[in-house]
Amino acid sequence: MNSQQILEQYGPREAMEFDVVIVGAGPAGLATAIRLKQLAAEKGTDISVVVLEKGSEPGAHIVSGAIMDPIALTELIPDWKEKGAPLRQPVTEDEFLFLSETGAKATPHALLPDCFKNHGNYIVSLGEVVRWMAQQAEEMGVEIFPGFAAAEVLYTEDGRVRGVATGNMGLGKDGEPTESFQLGMELLGKYTVFAEGARGHLGKELIERYRLDAGKDPQSYGIGLKELWEVPPEKHKPGLVVHTAGWPLDADTYGGSFLYHAADNRIAVGFVVGLDYQNPWLSPFEEFQRFKTHPAIRKHLEGGKRLSYGARAITAGGLLSLPKTVFPGGALVGCDAGYLNASRIKGSHAAIKSGMLCAESLFEALAAGRSGDELAAYPEAFEKSWLHEELQRARNFKQWFKKGRAAATLMTGIEQWLLPKLGMKRPPWTVRRKRPDHVNLRPAAEFARIDYPKPDGVLSFDRLSSVFISNTNHEENQPAHLRLKDPTVPTRVNQATFSGPEARYCPAGVYEFVPTEGAQERLQINAQNCLHCKTCDIKDPTQNITWVTPEGGGGPCYAGM
Repeated sequence: MNSQQILEQYGPREAMEFDVVIVGAGPAGLATAIRLKQLAAEKGTDISVVVLEKGSEPGAHIVSGAIMDPIALTELIPDWKEKGAPLRQPVTEDEFLFLSETGAKATPHALLPDCFKNHGNYIVSLGEVVRWMAQQAEEMGVEIFPGFAAAEVLYTEDGRVRGVATGNMGLGKDGEPTESFQLGMELLGKYTVFAEGARGHLGKELIERYRLDAGKDPQSYGIGLKELWEVPPEKHKPGLVVHTAGWPLDADTYGGSFLYHAADNRIAVGFVVGLDYQNPWLSPFEEFQRFKTHPAIRKHLEGGKRLSYGARAITAGGLLSLPKTVFPGGALVGCDAGYLNASRIKGSHAAIKSGMLCAESLFEALAAGRSGDELAAYPEAFEKSWLHEELQRARNFKQWFKKGRAAATLMTGIEQWLLPKLGMKRPPWTVRRKRPDHVNLRPAAEFARIDYPKPDGVLSFDRLSSVFISNTNHEENQPAHLRLKDPTVPTRVNQATFSGPEARYCPAGVYEFVPTEGAQERLQINAQNCLHCKTCDIKDPTQNITWVTPEGGGGPCYAGM
């Protein structure tokens, strides 16, 4: 039974009306909600704001490095320290290493560009920060609905966004309603803000529908993998930040690592691989596991215990890939738009600032009695903000990597170390990209197969044990939320040409080629393993896979990430 048939039999859906509907309780969505309530309180008015969150609670699906620049949080909530915000571990020391297979060469601190310096920043669990922000929002009267996934954008007859509908609950694998079936509900707003994070599935639809990316570089993405470790006290150096480039990735593949000594004998260690990589034999997960065995990294983790694991796609295209962020009836904020500064490996401050700028334009529109139009004041305010200036300085960062690591390293040094010393705030040249990530994958026959070492269970691990400690769970009797446009493509094209890259680029073992009675294998989708990272939606070379929302509350439930 399709969605229209379900509505005809069980509808109409219950509808709730608000001034502003926000999709996603991450830093961008919550900053939007908090700033709206602050402005309303200042003017003695009331604005009804609802935030939908597909995770079981705010922060459940949040995974990030994370080093947080507090600049935007301080603007939003100046007394965040007094209110107990979980920014407890200031950065005390920066290291940047270039790794060979066995060696490590440190960059002298005097030669580090400012984008790699973290004085004044904090090592945080972004999930904890988001939970704290949600508490602040609720205290101000924001309604937060966790476990409710926005599955559909609702439009007026003349093409304006009028809200969203949550997914139906209690559908069986066959798409038919079960005894526990519940129809989704409609949340209608004068304006709707989309804050789903990188490659938001509704944001993707809106960008295509309104051609928001016209004239922009294609968005570029990375897959970020992270583990949280507890180490012996004698190995712990609170506030130490280590970033690396080089091994185990080849010189033509964008990527690098982070290792952050957080509070309480915890170390966050992670690895990022650009999803424009060419070699279909490459496995970002296996590269991460191999990376931890390097002597310069092993020494931090040996004797410790792995506590948690997660993965998430991140936007990396920067200012040149930023789409138009407004359309009739709504706006994109945070990584749903792509504000992350890849050169700083930071996005939370940008997400919060974009939410604040959006909220200020929303408040102005609502105060004037407007609804359903374009919030032109939001992108105009962004262009006058410190965030725009920051992203201007870094606008070529990802683009240089198409020329290889050596050229990118040289040009990053020139643009973000030398030019500022010469009094230039931004590079006088612009480097463009024209190819989306998925078209870069080349046939498997052009590369030697990569034979990754077996995990040792001490420093390196397999996918399934990793997914287990992510606390990922989905109701098994529900339609798969990973849809194939053409079910023959995985074997007919991807397996034949690229040797089944789905089984390698997925960090959770969702995609598996299994034997059939004939000679050909078939693709098995283990949707219950899905971490909601969106890598498949981005990297699939034929763009045959579409990620849609599962039932609300499903997915990972990260602790301390």
